[in-house]
Amino acid sequence: MAALAVMSGCRIDMHVQPKVLPLTHSDFFEDGRGSRSLVPGTVARGQLKEDTYLYTGMINGKPGDMMPFPATREVLERGRQRFNIYCSPCHSTIGDGNGMIVQRGFRHPPSFHSPTLRQAPLGHFYDVMSNGFGVMPDYSAQVPTNDRWAIAAYIRVLQLSQNATAGDMPPAETTPTGHGEKKQ
Repeated sequence: MAALAVMSGCRIDMHVQPKVLPLTHSDFFEDGRGSRSLVPGTVARGQLKEDTYLYTGMINGKPGDMMPFPATREVLERGRQRFNIYCSPCHSTIGDGNGMIVQRGFRHPPSFHSPTLRQAPLGHFYDVMSNGFGVMPDYSAQVPTNDRWAIAAYIRVLQLSQNATAGDMPPAETTPTGHGEKKQ
């Protein structure tokens, strides 16, 4: 009796359903295929990328030098967090290219503080993160689009912080000696 009660709870019809597996033969369509091709122009949900600058960092084939959204404090903080996770192992936390990976014998990446990279537009950094450059692989699978832009903005902040002079600070922020202490 107990075995009959247990067996009545097992319904195999839920496991053996009529279905067509992808790329298998089917008699339903004349051409024998079990799947249909996508309709031309079909865009998968979440894949419509109308803002080309946001997704490429390029304007007329050249890297742009603006953020596609405001660089707020939260965006810069997110950029710092993502930079420390994904970029600092090679580039170090200050962006000088002396990260832990380099100290272990791997190839030395360029410093973000070199004159060439200080003059590079933001779109360049986004493009390198998206597509890779030299021995650096692309990080488009690991780092979402908005986070790549946040990292690019944070790189610019690093560049400014490491190359700032006393003359770059507003007068209200410095003492007469120019050491960066706020006036009371």
